Formats: sequence, C-alpha cells, structure tokens
Amino acid sequence: MYIPSNFADPVAEYWHLVNHVTVWDVGCERQVEISGPDGSEFMEYLTPRDLSGCQVGQARYIVLTDERGGLINDPVLTRLAKDRFWLSTADSDVLLWAKGVAYHSDFDVQIREPDVSPMQVQGPKSKDLLRALVGPRVTTLEYYHFLEATIDGIPVIVTRTGWSAEVGFEIYLCDGSRGTELWNRVMEAGKSFDIRPTGPSEYRRIEAGILNYPSDINLDHNPYEAGLGWLVDLDKKHDFIGKAALRKIKKDGPKRKLVGVEVPGDEVVRPWLPHPWPVRQDGEEVGTLTALGMSPRLKKNIGYAWVPFHLSKLGTEIEIVTPAGLRTAVVVKKPFIDPRKEVPKS
Repeated sequence: MYIPSNFADPVAEYWHLVNHVTVWDVGCERQVEISGPDGSEFMEYLTPRDLSGCQVGQARYIVLTDERGGLINDPVLTRLAKDRFWLSTADSDVLLWAKGVAYHSDFDVQIREPDVSPMQVQGPKSKDLLRALVGPRVTTLEYYHFLEATIDGIPVIVTRTGWSAEVGFEIYLCDGSRGTELWNRVMEAGKSFDIRPTGPSEYRRIEAGILNYPSDINLDHNPYEAGLGWLVDLDKKHDFIGKAALRKIKKDGPKRKLVGVEVPGDEVVRPWLPHPWPVRQDGEEVGTLTALGMSPRLKKNIGYAWVPFHLSKLGTEIEIVTPAGLRTAVVVKKPFIDPRKEVPKS
C-alpha cells in the first residue's frame, strides 16, 4: 500500500509536528491479529521479549526473530484480550511468517489481517484534540496503553503510541467503510488546534533514534547489533524462536553495530535516501549509511550507519560516499534528542 509522505516542505512539516499537531494516513501499517485458545502462548513463542507483564489494555514495542536471531520485524503489540493480540507491522511478511510458524506447531490459534486501518495524530496539541474527539478519559491514558471508543459512532481503538517521539496517539479505525468520515471528523475537530496533514517526519524519527524496517534493520540483522538487545529476555520462562542463536550472539558479542553518525558541514541530503550509501575507512568499504538528514533543531547532519564493531566506538571517524563525493562522519551517541523519551511520555 502507498503512504502519503509529504504535503509541504519537510522542514515546515517537522516544525508543525514539534509545535502543533499533525495527522498521518498510515493505513499501510497493516495489523496481524493472533487469537485463539493458545494465543498468549503463541505470542510468547514469536518474540524474545517477556510479555508476562503486558496486561490487557497495554501495548509493547517488540521484535520478532527467526531461528538465526534475524529480525523479522519490530512491531508494536497491542493486547486486546487475554488471548488476542494485534501486531502493528512495518514492511515485511509477518502475516505469512506467523501462519507458517503456526502451521508447523501444535498451537491452537487463528491468524488473520483484520479490517483495521490506523491514523496517527502527533504533536503537543494532540492530547487536546483527542479530548475533543473521545472525551476526557483520554487525558489519563498512559504511554503504551489504549482504550476503545467511538467518534461520532465510528468504532475505534485509541493508543498512546506513535512514530514521532512527540506526544501522540494512533486511532485504529475498526470499520473500513467509514474511513473518509473519520478523516473529516478529525480534521474538523483539529481546526482550532491548527491541525495539518503530513507524512511521518524522517527528521524527527532520526533525532529520536527510531528505526525504520527494512531500511535500517532487516532479516540480516539481529537485535544485539541493532541496539535492541533490551527487547531480548533470554531467561523468560517461555521458549521462543531464535533463543539458542541469540544466546550465542550475546555470548560471542556482535560483529557489527548500528551507530549514530554526525556529518559536519552543510546539508548533505534531504531525508529519504533512495539507496544506502557506502561507508569507508582507509579507502576500504566497511559498511553502509542507512539514514541521514539535517536536523532542523540541531543544525547538524545526523543519521545511522552499519559499521564493524571495532569502528563503533564514540568519536571514531569514517567516510561516507555521497553523490557529491566523500564526506567525513563521526560516530556519536544516539538518540540525538530526549534519550529517556520524556516528551512522548508527558
């Protein structure tokens, strides 16, 4: 499915996200529903993250791994009932993966793609807008929790999540025939808050250290390399796919790492790289740059690069092969802004 990516200048959209409220059509963010008598056990088997503390009404950021520890996806999980879950996925075949796993197992589960399409409402005024749409109870909704509601009779699920690292919500439309109604209702209610339709902000997600599947991470990478080792609970009581491989990777140590980089000087490129750019050191190609943009707030070129582990130390200098020639880059700490996520939690 297509996703509307920009309606205006991306820098102007960035500032509107940071200062006001934006709405994104992310209907392409398909859901995979897992349900049935063994839904909970099956979900534990799919992910290395321990879900025993995830209650009905809560959500979790998780990873799904294959038998080698490779990243199938990094979805947001929503627990709708004891044995019913949604996985909100990026671009990969999670539906087919889960069906294949279930077919070759003894789990009694049903796996399908429900008629659900999300929209994101992101920015500091989003809480006021959601209050106008669904009432005051949304103001006490905690980060990574959700509630069921209706907007002018349209059934929705509202989650306190988003891809912006700002205060934000996702509205999951549960009746696909009423998408235009929902969009118009949100836009009408948002007029007094200066709402603007945009796409997801590449600038803001890079600043926040948010990863994009499959451009930053994919099946060839594992959680420890990608800085997502905190999502792996090797000692959880449930078995999971890739456990032995991930245990070995942790013991041996990763061979490469996804690092934050800063490229000094003028703007190199607007976000949305068409292809990864090579990373070199001493004339030898050693990795790839996966994302880069001039942060409007930091006034710096910042991004991510895959490099051998011995080049991942902070302060290491590498070279980026750009269409305009070689540029020097420095390995820096990420996230670049708000590492404790105090903004979206507020």
